[in-house]
Amino acid sequence: MCASISGFSKLSKSKKIDWMVETYFSNAEETKNVLKQYWNTNDKLQQLHDEFIENTITNYYLPLGVAPNFLINGKFYTIPMAIEESSVVAAASKAAKFWLDRGGFKTKVISTTKIGQVHFMFHGAIDSLKNYFNHIKPKLIQDAHPITKNMEKRGGGIMDIELRDKTSDIPGYFQLHASFETLDAMGANFINSCLEQFAKTFKAEALTFDAFTSDEKDIQIVMSILSNYVPECLVRAEVSCKVEDLSEDQSISSEEFAAKFIQAVKIAEIEPYRAVTHNKGIMNGVDAVVLATGNDFRAIEACAHAYASRKGRYSSLSHAKVENGIFTFWIEMPLALGTVGGLTGLHPLVKLSLELLHHPTAKELMQIVAVAGLAQNFAALRSLTTTGIQQGHMKMHLMNILNQFDATNIEKDTLTAHFKVNTVTHSAVVEAIQQLRLKN
Repeated sequence: MCASISGFSKLSKSKKIDWMVETYFSNAEETKNVLKQYWNTNDKLQQLHDEFIENTITNYYLPLGVAPNFLINGKFYTIPMAIEESSVVAAASKAAKFWLDRGGFKTKVISTTKIGQVHFMFHGAIDSLKNYFNHIKPKLIQDAHPITKNMEKRGGGIMDIELRDKTSDIPGYFQLHASFETLDAMGANFINSCLEQFAKTFKAEALTFDAFTSDEKDIQIVMSILSNYVPECLVRAEVSCKVEDLSEDQSISSEEFAAKFIQAVKIAEIEPYRAVTHNKGIMNGVDAVVLATGNDFRAIEACAHAYASRKGRYSSLSHAKVENGIFTFWIEMPLALGTVGGLTGLHPLVKLSLELLHHPTAKELMQIVAVAGLAQNFAALRSLTTTGIQQGHMKMHLMNILNQFDATNIEKDTLTAHFKVNTVTHSAVVEAIQQLRLKN
């Protein structure tokens, strides 16, 4: 039976590890060695990583790769991608090279509005609440000015505050629904600080509002928090070319490829079982760049999937068509990103990634990330509708299987050559490495 512990957070890093390995692991020294081999030898850098979160014991590494040859609005990019899944970086690179000779990617930011809400309970007359809101709205903005003044100097700040009646869903439930422009910052702390000030003013001023009855003065604030659903923080990315320029595969004509590709997208538009996997492929590209640039991939994921469900059924984030002999493939999705604040100025690899991308603004990063998602989706659909997904994916996965069996460099070279002309499956690789070792 594992024991509980009090005051764990106050222990030193080494003491935390001592308790953990002695409580949960059979070989304490081996476990400690595994943890310590991932520590950075630069003590200052290790301390920086230790202080990102609480109760740190080691670093968890992900590969940081790059996908070159992206032409976006006439400008070349090499895109950083932090991800553990085989074939993602290769697929993105292949899609970038394919579209490089066909005009590249075209993008535009549609809007950048972000949302926060004060959730509260009020059980008086709705007309009285509306009168109070109209009275207090200017003061809500005024009282938040110490928080917003620097953002306002740069052109951002509070865009609007609305009173929303949600009593049809929960009796007495209302919202202050606020919209914000946060420029190059993702803006979570800024938005939450504004919302908490709104709530403070909104509750306090109700006590002296003469038009309220005594019962109506008691407004109950439930919580004040930004929303990661930002359907008005939108970006579009697309590629297009003549249909006859589409196919590089002699086994399928350009016209047939376009037809199958569009049909595959239409299936994802109406079939949720397919749409989830389809959008997961998009997020392979999106999340990898979001993570590499120090942004919150969990918020991006949640928002993207909510947006995919906005019409009442989960659907594809990407779309395709042929009109007048022109094939067009595009994505339109919400992306709330930042290039200042958070990890962007702290994590050395995040700073490197942003420099690699020419120090983008938040709007530019939105466009780059959307392109990565579209490229990933194009590569996946191209494989699915021609050779099948496993041929390329399993060849990229081959090295992972070989590493599971501690293959030597000579064994890797031999088996890589073997599987250039043979189908890769886990069992086939196991059999091949066993036979190779028997010969030796």
